[in-house]
Amino acid sequence: MTSEVLVAEEGAVPVRAFKPSRGGASRRAAHWWTPWAFAAPGLILFFVIIGYPLLRSLQISFYKWAVLPTDASTFIGLDNYTRALHDPQFWTSMVNAGVYLVLSVPLTMALGLFFAVLLHAKIPGRTVYRVLFYIPVVTSWVVVSLLFKFLFTTDGGAVNWGITDLLPLTNSPVPWLEQRWTGLIAIAVLGIWKNMGWCLVVFLAALGGVGEDQYEAADLDGANAWKKFLHVTMPGIRGTFLFVLVLQVIGAFNVLQSVLLMTNGGPAGSTEVPLTYMYKQAFSFLDFGYASAMSFILAIIIFIVSFIQFKFLGEKKEPQR
Repeated sequence: MTSEVLVAEEGAVPVRAFKPSRGGASRRAAHWWTPWAFAAPGLILFFVIIGYPLLRSLQISFYKWAVLPTDASTFIGLDNYTRALHDPQFWTSMVNAGVYLVLSVPLTMALGLFFAVLLHAKIPGRTVYRVLFYIPVVTSWVVVSLLFKFLFTTDGGAVNWGITDLLPLTNSPVPWLEQRWTGLIAIAVLGIWKNMGWCLVVFLAALGGVGEDQYEAADLDGANAWKKFLHVTMPGIRGTFLFVLVLQVIGAFNVLQSVLLMTNGGPAGSTEVPLTYMYKQAFSFLDFGYASAMSFILAIIIFIVSFIQFKFLGEKKEPQR
């Protein structure tokens, strides 16, 4: 099709009429792969490190897996899952994880939020305090687990010395790591001490996003510190609070090093948690198929618990008028 030629007046330079380019859309369509090219390195890394092992573990869960490559693995379908659902020790470990969650998560978050509110105020040396609170987070789990094991030792432990000699709360030492419930308490104390600093830092970041004008408005309404916390601070950090809660709950179900090093799941498996039980099934008894099946059951349970948290604690959208 021949383009029109417009001449405004005699002697003017002919100007071709504007004609939309047909190549723009095609060029955009030809470059659909551009964002995927930028995302490809991360996606490949994710698949190699997480995706492939996850799929491989799912495959193993349906087999009586042979460790040696020369031996043949036997396909047994859902037998490993059925075995886990009827395994009393597996459910004991789940109950222990729930007890650890109840003992550690609420206190960890409460203390983290409490100290975050204190350090959010303009006090001298607050940067130093922030660093001190965060030191346990970056400390090795192995080191602190062995330290707490020494602190809670029945004979000669600092905790028993404190409650029997320094503060005579009891006449005889408490066998902290030799009983189920006291052992879980000791492990929970370590979890609180270790994770509180992380919660504090996240809450501090969230508090920085709460507008000062809201506090000024609350002051004009005559609100005291507690009412400002309930009606200004908490609504302002609601999303962050849910984020921290979900991660702490997931972390409680995935506790491993502290249990393994402080009690090793004992006595007689009474302080076993899901990950230590899976670890022993896989690397002590070489039953990788059973351990893989338990890991997927645990993942389903964590997914359900997280979904419930988002369902009941997530942001409520107001109905449109």
